[in-house]
Amino acid sequence: MTDLKPQVYKDSRPPEEFQHFHEWIRTHRPGWTYELVRMIFTPILWFVYRGRALGTRNIPVDGAFIIAPNHFSHLDHFFTGVFIRRKVQFMAKSQLYGNPVLDYVFRVGGVFPVLRGRHDVEAFITAHAILNRGGCVGMYCEGGRSRTGELGEPKPGVGRLALESGVPVVPVAIHGSSGVRAWRRLRFPKVTIQFGEPISFQRVDAPSREEQLATSQAIFERVQEMYAILNAEGRRGATR
Repeated sequence: MTDLKPQVYKDSRPPEEFQHFHEWIRTHRPGWTYELVRMIFTPILWFVYRGRALGTRNIPVDGAFIIAPNHFSHLDHFFTGVFIRRKVQFMAKSQLYGNPVLDYVFRVGGVFPVLRGRHDVEAFITAHAILNRGGCVGMYCEGGRSRTGELGEPKPGVGRLALESGVPVVPVAIHGSSGVRAWRRLRFPKVTIQFGEPISFQRVDAPSREEQLATSQAIFERVQEMYAILNAEGRRGATR
């Protein structure tokens, strides 16, 4: 993984710089850029990365839910979203923001920023606004990308949102995307996305950090189980 750039975890910009994104997302559903990006990336993920999805029947047809994948690549947003009908609104690190064109695509497409390493209340207010209108929030179990090629450690964020909202959580194992950056060497990994059965937790108004982390761990354990089968037995084994 030596071709990864050094990670900048904290964003020095003030929270106020991102407020207009939150205000838009709280009052608008994903717009035309979501469908445009899906249309562009679907053939790339399908044919170049041989992407296939398992367990799509586990995605709720309607109603609010959280989708919680593991995270290796910037393409994981697309691997998660292009194979299902529901529109996923991802919580994305604020460092991705700053380019006017991408900012527009993110905003209209329903992506909203989170300031990692801080107590970012605004990000969770936005996430709850999406869930309250019956939408889907995408939040990575590990918080950020694993840079080792192996699954990382769960962070409390997804557990917090699950407990505060009480909505179902769909765990997702993305296998193969750790090799996406090898495209520079004309190597394109086969990527499999497995959607697990929804997990429900009793709603807690103000969960402690210990409760948040325990819930995140419970979600991530299911991700680990699916990933281990994909890693050991491949796509056919996981299908069986």
